[in-house]
Amino acid sequence: MRRWIMLGLGTAAQTAACAFVYGVPYLADDLRGREGLTLTQVGVLVACPTVGLVLALYGWGAAADRWGERVVIAAGLGGAAGALAAAAWGVHSMVALGALLAVAGAAGASVYSASGRLVMGWFGKEQRGLAMGIRQTSTPLGMGVAALAMPPLADGHGLPGAFGFLAVTCGAIAVLIALFAADPARPQAAAAGPAPNPYRGSSLLWRIHGSAALLVIPQFTAGAFALVLLVDVRGWTPVHAGQLIAAAQGLGALSRILVGRWSDRVGSRLRPMRQLALLTGAVVGATALGAAFPSPLTPALLVAAIGITSSTNGLSFTSTAEHAGPAWSGRALGVHNTGQNFTAAVVPPLMAALISAAGYWPGFALAAAATCASAGLIPVHGAVPAADRADRARTIPA
Repeated sequence: MRRWIMLGLGTAAQTAACAFVYGVPYLADDLRGREGLTLTQVGVLVACPTVGLVLALYGWGAAADRWGERVVIAAGLGGAAGALAAAAWGVHSMVALGALLAVAGAAGASVYSASGRLVMGWFGKEQRGLAMGIRQTSTPLGMGVAALAMPPLADGHGLPGAFGFLAVTCGAIAVLIALFAADPARPQAAAAGPAPNPYRGSSLLWRIHGSAALLVIPQFTAGAFALVLLVDVRGWTPVHAGQLIAAAQGLGALSRILVGRWSDRVGSRLRPMRQLALLTGAVVGATALGAAFPSPLTPALLVAAIGITSSTNGLSFTSTAEHAGPAWSGRALGVHNTGQNFTAAVVPPLMAALISAAGYWPGFALAAAATCASAGLIPVHGAVPAADRADRARTIPA
């Protein structure tokens, strides 16, 4: 029972972090209208939390390896709450807002590096796919919470209302983590010395990191621009578009759970990941057609794209932690998160510039091409890395 409580706490912490890191796109209509920003300027502001996140991920991962998960998550989420409170009630310019969002992202990076370790440490290999799939629902759930809450809060109370909600949420969960989370048992150090570096002598982890980073491109193209596409192309209101996107993010969350359970049953993370990457490329390609030739099918294609692009994330995280081994999992997840979130930081401004210049369909077509490239990079028959050979009973082969 205790491990499921830890899973719930880790998922809640990650959901809160994702809500503010990825929630700014749902303020796009307010930022363009009330604040007078261009779509490209909004794209830069969207990237600010992710920039801070990328700069801090490896450091937080090393801290989790050394001091444990509870203190790292609580401290980071509390710091994010403070930065978001300042963004809500203490700034009067977009430059200052962007800086505070970057600080909040850097503090929230603690959750990205440590909550995966927390979950992996409490579950055995037979349930890790399911557990990490549940934990990884936090990204679509966080984005769904933001899609539901941010547009009406911004409409009624402006940016202070939207960012104040995020600050209170992060602060409350930081307190829960500090009071109730417990670090999993740590493996005893081997008599021969510290665990070997899993990156030496093998490209397996780097290929997992690279393929997962490419899969971020379709996910954040769909997630960041679905709302404005529905507003601009189909004439929807931001609130109604946000409601549809929240439902789509719920579908994405469900897909991560089902895919995680699938990977437990087949004894592989990477083969399902490759198959899903190919399917994702087809769905995102169809969405590009829906953007080029708008019709009543366009919203349905966007829902399908948001749902399917979320499905592989838990597989890449689980495989990374398993192949890195318990002594290196915090740092390996930090590297993995860095690649994914660096991609997430550059996708919104670059895609916004492309969409402003050429329209929505070229952006989705480029995202589909990146997805197909990721499928070729995913290793299907990776060997067990050196860091895991002493712990084969814990590792599921690729």
